[in-house]
Parts: sequence; structure tokens; C-alpha cells
Amino acid sequence: MTDVVLRLSARDLVPGDLESCGWSGSTLHVENIAGQLARARRGEVDYLAVCPPSGVPVAIGGVDYGVREGAGRLWQLAVHPALQSCGIGTFLIAAAERRIASRGLLRAELDVEDDNPRARALYERLGYVAYGRQPDSWDELAPDGSVRRYETMCTQMARDLDGTPSAGQDGRTNPAVTRSPVSGTN
Repeated sequence: MTDVVLRLSARDLVPGDLESCGWSGSTLHVENIAGQLARARRGEVDYLAVCPPSGVPVAIGGVDYGVREGAGRLWQLAVHPALQSCGIGTFLIAAAERRIASRGLLRAELDVEDDNPRARALYERLGYVAYGRQPDSWDELAPDGSVRRYETMCTQMARDLDGTPSAGQDGRTNPAVTRSPVSGTN
């Protein structure tokens, strides 16, 4: 294996990015993101893209400022499946936390589905603590193309943003290491 280092930056997701974000979910999901970008233009949410130098998003996620007073709620966090477990999710969360702090807010919150232990383990490593559970639901595309309601149970988690950086919070641009097999010699 050879280590490949990518320079990453976080920026606002823009409508032109959506055609390259199909990896994050169904067409219904991407349409929902388009609606969230309208909310971002009104300042209600931030919607971020993490990109390598090509500018193509490899991770996306939002921060909603209208869920709880004094906090930003991270949601719809996604990393391209081929790049998961490479530190990009940590980079995305750090960028979202900086956005929350830039608004003078001192708390980041998120919900994680109970059947997603890998994500919960990441959030715990970053200092998020469980404080409750609640049901959640959203529309999704069924295999036959119809829209159905997906229902799940989520653990609510939070982290105080008291100036102590979470892992990976070292500035706007950060290298992430990915490993890929290389055959032959260079």
C-alpha cells in the first residue's frame, strides 16, 4: 500500500455541485439538498462541501441554526463511500463546528441512527456525548421508485465548543491520508 495525501478544503456547497453529489443518496435526497441551499442563501443553515483540489465534493453536510437556540445542529453528513474511514468525516465535522463557533454559538448537536455504530464511534472520538433518544423520519425512494416514509430511532449527541478543538480541527485546509494499493514501481 502507498499513502496518498490529498489537500482538502471546506467551502459552501453550491447548486452546481449537486450533479456530482449523487453518491450521497437518492435523487430525492439530492432534491432535498437543493432546498436546503435555498435556506442557506437566507442564512438559516450552512451547507458545506469538502473538496480536494479538483473542487468536486467528496463530503457534504449541513448545520441548521433553527433547531435549538444557542446551538448548531449537524445533519445530512455524508462522505463519498470510496473515501470513508480516511479522516474526511472528521475534517467535515471540524469545518461545521468552526461555522457554528463563527456565529458565536457554543454548542454543536447531532442525531445518529441507533443502527449506525461506526458514525456514533466517530462522534464519540470527537467529544460528542449522548444526552437523549428520539424517533426521526424522512421520505425516501423505495426500490420500485415510489416515495415512502423511513422511520428510525436516533441518539441525540452534543459537544460544547469551548475553544477546545476536536480531533482534526487544525485550520481551513488539512491533508487527509488515503491508502490505495499500487502495483509495479514508480
